[in-house]
Amino acid sequence: MSAALKPGRIFILFAICLLIIASGYYAFQNAADREDGIKRGLDIAGGLYVLMEAVETEDRAVDQDTIERAIAIIRMRVDELGVAEPVIAAQGDNRIRVELPDLEDVQQARDIIGRTAMLIFIGPDGEEVVTGANLVDARAERAPEHSPYPFVSIEFDSEGARLFATATAQFIKQPIAIVLDDEVISQPVVQDVISDGRATITGNFDFDEAAELALLLRSGALPVELRELESRMIGPTLGQRTEEIAVYAAGIGLALVLLFMIIFYRAAGVIAGVALIFYMSLVLWALTYLPTTLTLPGIAGLILSIGMAVDANVIIFERIKDELRSGRTPRSAMEGGFQRAFRAIIDANVTTLIVTIVLFSLASGPVRGFAVTLFIGIICSMFTAIVLTRLLMRLAFRAGLFKSGVYVGVRL
Repeated sequence: MSAALKPGRIFILFAICLLIIASGYYAFQNAADREDGIKRGLDIAGGLYVLMEAVETEDRAVDQDTIERAIAIIRMRVDELGVAEPVIAAQGDNRIRVELPDLEDVQQARDIIGRTAMLIFIGPDGEEVVTGANLVDARAERAPEHSPYPFVSIEFDSEGARLFATATAQFIKQPIAIVLDDEVISQPVVQDVISDGRATITGNFDFDEAAELALLLRSGALPVELRELESRMIGPTLGQRTEEIAVYAAGIGLALVLLFMIIFYRAAGVIAGVALIFYMSLVLWALTYLPTTLTLPGIAGLILSIGMAVDANVIIFERIKDELRSGRTPRSAMEGGFQRAFRAIIDANVTTLIVTIVLFSLASGPVRGFAVTLFIGIICSMFTAIVLTRLLMRLAFRAGLFKSGVYVGVRL
């Protein structure tokens, strides 16, 4: 008889639920790892915050290109520190914000950020040929017809042109290394004597790589004077304590939500609870392995998405109740409830997704962290509500566990 319990399918259902719970536990343990887990932002891990302003000079005004060059220089400095997920971004028209989480040596970081870039061209015997002070411009050019690769065109001033002409005549068919802050960024081989101060750097790189090289060359050629407006060290103790409180609050909220679902929706509430655990697993895995950084506003977005995940299940179960009260069988009521709830869930979540995209596009700093975690949470919640909850409930019906409307809290 179809209503009879089917031990084999019951075993499959419980096995899936246990695997989901185990996955949730493992995801939480992995995410909590300070070394390999979720990357923490400055407000959680602590670190250095610096706000700098580019100073205009008589020779050149500060524009967007100037700021981009300064950011490229600072990013190279920061890479020497091995800082995980640094934030180096323009703020306004002439300011640069630097956030370096989980620092060990603050003074070293300050020294590296403020250091002026040094660009030099070195011959094959180690002799300095010309410096970046003589470089006027560097631009990435599209690949010519006879070549599949783009190139970088560079231009020197009169003194640089004279020095470079002498060097190219001396080192014909030999490499001249381009060194930016003691790091070799290119080693083009001299093909001809270059006397007009204009040269090209060719190589097996695409246009994006050529544009990056050109930016680095321009950065070395035009050091930007930066004035520190604000600098502060954020201790990790406060951030870690705040993180612990946030996790504790999220745990209490999740437990209360599960209790609410079980009280109001009985066995269906248990299914929703398992799906919610799977949802949390997906979110934690995503935050761990995607290039994201968790901040305190991000934790708020995560907690908000938990509520939205539960809301989707509430919509589904209320639609199922309506179907049961209209006289449909438990199985057909379940299928009808999911179909009727689908449109409402999609509409509600898509509108919120649009808001998160707008926030991410227009905002900066912590607000973007909030938008990212909320976006990830919404995507995961839609999947668990529409796919996993439905799958588990179908398995429960086939196992003979749901025989009447009581499974969703309806007595007819």
